[in-house]
Amino acid sequence: MGGGLDGRTTVPASEPTILATSMGFFSRRRGPYDLRPGPIFELAAELAQAGPEPRICYLGQAVGDQPTTFTALYGAFAGTRFRMSHLALFPMPNVDDIRAHLLAQDVIWVGGGSVANLLAVWRVHGLDEILHECWQAGVVLGGVSAGSICWHKGGATDSFGPQLRAYTDGLGWLPYGNGVHYDSEEQRRPLIHRLVGDGTLPVSHCTDDGVGLVYRRDKLVEAVADREGVSAYEVSRAANGTVSETVITPRLLEA
Repeated sequence: MGGGLDGRTTVPASEPTILATSMGFFSRRRGPYDLRPGPIFELAAELAQAGPEPRICYLGQAVGDQPTTFTALYGAFAGTRFRMSHLALFPMPNVDDIRAHLLAQDVIWVGGGSVANLLAVWRVHGLDEILHECWQAGVVLGGVSAGSICWHKGGATDSFGPQLRAYTDGLGWLPYGNGVHYDSEEQRRPLIHRLVGDGTLPVSHCTDDGVGLVYRRDKLVEAVADREGVSAYEVSRAANGTVSETVITPRLLEA
């Protein structure tokens, strides 16, 4: 496929695709910013039907576009087949044409932090509409933590302080609640159960650390993992108000 008006030179994903995860990079254990990409990125490139040099753009608005994060991620992708770029919005956009830049990507990856701040900034800049266009055009959207919750109706967040609270102003392209870091932060499971039980959140899909969810359009098609011993879950409410949790066994990705 030749390059089009959006600058893409590869075949886009066959259907709108989102990877909503509690996973991403591994530490090389040589310092806090010495990272390497986990296997979720190869899966993202595969789903995007990317060529030999997948284009990936990182969005870090959930932590205010920290320069140290960008430096660490450029270092992580250095020497790999990925061609990384980033979109910063603080203090102003770092690219002249945001829409053209994002539509030219194979994968857009959203980092963790404050989902409330992330979406507020996106909406001010019209990035929610641009990202929806990218999703429909076959650019694979993905992210971790806040970068997972954002695509859903909402979830549990520490955007407002150390005590987790409900967040219900997500983009809603995936019509579910989303629970991240389900096995590593003790407040998360009981809060998700309560929010589903009282109707604050709809049926919710949750991930242990190291697990991701693959959505085609708005349907969950599989869970994947970058380590053994972790799971995904569906939390739902019965007509009588009782809440149940169903384990979704993930497919282990090759490291």
